[in-house]
Amino acid sequence: MAKIDLDKIGKNLLKSAETGENVELQSLWQDQPAVLFFLRRFGCQVCRWMALEVSKLEPDLRASGVALVGVGPEELGLKEFKEGEYFKGSIYMDVEKKTYKDLGFKRYTAISVVPAAMAKKVRDVAAKAKAGGIQGNFSGDLLQSGGMLIVAKGGEKVLLHFIQDSPGDHVPLEDITKALGISTQVKAGEKPVCNDDVCTR
Repeated sequence: MAKIDLDKIGKNLLKSAETGENVELQSLWQDQPAVLFFLRRFGCQVCRWMALEVSKLEPDLRASGVALVGVGPEELGLKEFKEGEYFKGSIYMDVEKKTYKDLGFKRYTAISVVPAAMAKKVRDVAAKAKAGGIQGNFSGDLLQSGGMLIVAKGGEKVLLHFIQDSPGDHVPLEDITKALGISTQVKAGEKPVCNDDVCTR
């Protein structure tokens, strides 16, 4: 895995979903450690489930002085995402997708995205999302993948750098807390058991 140059990518600009202002990425970890969750799309059903999962940690992160940040690659779908209350942290957009590129988050092609989206791992998470009443849509950039970056306070070092290989890949909650050296009583959502098109929780 390529080494992440925090000084370089820290100068990338993100647009705040709250104020519309552009801020430097490094401002998010300047005064506290930060968990940056990069979504594929705001309308993605699987991404919404993942956002709810990582949001379970928000009280423990806040108590430990850790910022929880969600980043999307475009504004499309943001309003619905916020109204659905899928994410408990602050939300930004990387409209130029520069940080996505710098962190090695891959882009699918029109041909490769279909098998990736139909993979069992994705179907399993989608079933879990559906069982939880989470809907999604196909608006926006369907080809972008995401991941996660956890950075120590002041940009001292990268604590975790995760790149999605499949759209269904996500960082287990215990890996997030372990990277930060904090504890939590939160339980991860159980993956559904799927037999063809029949899923149980």
